[in-house]
Amino acid sequence: MEMIQELYQEIIIDHSNCPRNEGKIERPTHIAEGYNATCGDEVIISLLVENGIIEDIKFLAQGCSISRASGSMLTEKIRGMSPSEALEFSENLRKILSYNALETSDKNEMGDLTALLGIKQFPMRIKCATLAWHTFENALKNID
Repeated sequence: MEMIQELYQEIIIDHSNCPRNEGKIERPTHIAEGYNATCGDEVIISLLVENGIIEDIKFLAQGCSISRASGSMLTEKIRGMSPSEALEFSENLRKILSYNALETSDKNEMGDLTALLGIKQFPMRIKCATLAWHTFENALKNID
């Protein structure tokens, strides 16, 4: 079990230090900013939705490694989905991180996001892991 935890930590560190899709889309169709008052994390999610598909998604984040890693993982997972598929996935992921509601089949869908499961041991850090996802949902719903 310790080897799995180390692997999860390495994935989080990798996404934090070398974030994927970091930046801001020049002409997004959707954008939102999120802030975690508990620890000061900030994130901006910008999306380009065309022809019913999330063609591009980027994030900018200032904050802890968990928050940055989660934003990076979000952009990798969500690109190419329809907005409704992405919204459903996001809502399910937040439930998984907030409760003990993970089916074995869900792990296959999650990929690198499985690394965030260890955060459930630290309830104060769940907000760090879900900030980008809440912000993404707000962007998709055109809520600032």
